[in-house]
Amino acid sequence: MRGRQTQTDTSAALVLQAQEPSPLNTVAPIVSSYNDKIRPLLDAIDKLRDLKVTEEGIQLPTIVVVGDQSSGKSSVLESLAGISLPRGQGICTRVPLIMKLQHHSNPEPHLSLEYGGRVEDTNEVNISEDIINATNFIAGGGKEVSNTPLTLLVKKNGVPDLTMVDLPGITRVPAPGQPDNIYDQIKDIIMEYITPEESIILNVLSATVDFTTCESIRMSHSVDKHGERTLAVVTKADVLPEGLLEKVTSDDVNIGLGYVCVRNRIGDETNEEARAISDKLFQTHPLLSKIDKAIVGIPVLAQKLVQIQAASIARNLPEIVKKINDKLNACLSELNNMPKSLSTVAEAMTSFMQIIGASKESLKKILVRGEFEEYKDQKRMHCTARLVEMLSEYSDQLDKYDHSETKCQNFLMEEINILEEAKGIKLPNFVPRNAFLVILQGKVNEIKDLPIEFVERVWTYIEDVVISVLMKHSECYYQLQLSTRRAGHNLMAKMKEKSIKWMNEIVEMEKLTDYTCHPEYVSEWTRLMAGQTAFLSGLYGADHPSKITVCIGEVEVEGLRKYSHELVSQAFDLNMRMIAYWKVVLRRLVDSMALHLQLSVTNLVNKEIEKEIINELMGPNYGYGSGIERMLEESPSVAVKREKLVKSIKKLKDSKEVVSKIMDGIIP
Repeated sequence: MRGRQTQTDTSAALVLQAQEPSPLNTVAPIVSSYNDKIRPLLDAIDKLRDLKVTEEGIQLPTIVVVGDQSSGKSSVLESLAGISLPRGQGICTRVPLIMKLQHHSNPEPHLSLEYGGRVEDTNEVNISEDIINATNFIAGGGKEVSNTPLTLLVKKNGVPDLTMVDLPGITRVPAPGQPDNIYDQIKDIIMEYITPEESIILNVLSATVDFTTCESIRMSHSVDKHGERTLAVVTKADVLPEGLLEKVTSDDVNIGLGYVCVRNRIGDETNEEARAISDKLFQTHPLLSKIDKAIVGIPVLAQKLVQIQAASIARNLPEIVKKINDKLNACLSELNNMPKSLSTVAEAMTSFMQIIGASKESLKKILVRGEFEEYKDQKRMHCTARLVEMLSEYSDQLDKYDHSETKCQNFLMEEINILEEAKGIKLPNFVPRNAFLVILQGKVNEIKDLPIEFVERVWTYIEDVVISVLMKHSECYYQLQLSTRRAGHNLMAKMKEKSIKWMNEIVEMEKLTDYTCHPEYVSEWTRLMAGQTAFLSGLYGADHPSKITVCIGEVEVEGLRKYSHELVSQAFDLNMRMIAYWKVVLRRLVDSMALHLQLSVTNLVNKEIEKEIINELMGPNYGYGSGIERMLEESPSVAVKREKLVKSIKKLKDSKEVVSKIMDGIIP
């Protein structure tokens, strides 16, 4: 806070120098504090408020008038403005009333109300009724409150140059016709206005109450604990003068900007009459006359407010300028980063080809080349690594699908049964090929669903990745997104169907014949057959063990001794051949899938995706080419965002122009 004050020493000093206290004429209307330094400052802030720069998150120095219901807020404002405001039982102020008081030399006052997008002239006779009508227009004809402001402009000879926001009076108990949560509604409005550090709180207190119990004090303390930006106005001094001097001098409630005691207009008194009565009261009353004259009367209040307001504006203005510039630069940058609004088919086609090119390049990186810096923190998009993991998992599933425990218990029984049924008139000691094929087909049938499930799983993953990439690169083109998403899903369905068909053919080929030229098959079979002699010796030897250890582990052999040596020997050979060959089959199912996947993904990225999207956008779905024209239509969200940014930029540029002029005038 100290640095911020130092930054504005020059401007604040100039303003305060122009605002040196001067004697007040207690008979004439309130002497205006207007001069060539203060009026431009206040005009600049009023212009910023009219531009609604606060909607951009930029707070403005504001005098906020708060007080408990019936504390005399309206009377204080009437005295400052020299007009009549609505009065009565209950809440008179139901919306934030922005009061702009401007001194001008013309003896004829000019009053106007601005609300609901309209500006209506009024006069001193009708102003109270017109405010009521405008309030009813904003908040309805009942007793509810609204946060939509109403602006009152008072140009009048002798009024102080002030802009204040009068807020609804605080009430805890709903009156008939008021909503049950009226207190919460009013509190929310008040807190919105008094919370910003730029706000000056004008707390109106009745002399008839204990200040420490006032709800308005409690609210202001919640945002201004030490009262550094709170000024208190004590009304109804004539009603209960006893103890008032002690209240305003002891300051039990931390009012940092001090107190001003006033006696407001009563009944049909004119403002001049009320001011004269007030002056006499504070000069002659045995208790009130003891209060320092520097803190009594409406003229003193007016001058204090003008000084505080001017100092606050000068102190905050450099920071406001900085915030406007920062916000303007941010909006311009955001607008520049949005896609250019397309106006011709040629522009749309150019953008379309750029999107296709960028999407293809991203897909090549993550699906083919394994470059993932574009999605560094999104591991799901590191596709080559994820595909390898999926292949490894697929391979492990195939290897585990073996039922080795069952094979140990029923060792060679399947082979013996098949050999028994495959007997024929032929030379002895030859393993029938059809027996091998029967066993092979059975094993392939057991695992045939695993390759298909893998194909479906892997293409579902690739589909998610492809759609994510396409959506990212076309996110600003609503119509193109619909087409690319549809094209992506259609293409993935085709690729998946093609892979499933291809995988089914591979499975069928493995069942149709037994073939490999890989030398590992022969070497593995030879290694396994080396244990045949020991197995047969143990089976038919004198010891007759119930279990014998072979390549797959310890197997039960009790039931094998009833078969001939030749049949068991052939069954053993058939089993070892299948073990050796099955490794080749499983490797082929994995390797061929990997190669097919690599080729399919490469074709997808290099050719298929572009062709599918172009066909979707340029084909019969949109009338052969009209799909490109639909790119000229922005999505609702993008259009709204662009419109909002354009409006914000205009508002901020206008605001920048306003503050630039005023800064040039107050900083040498």
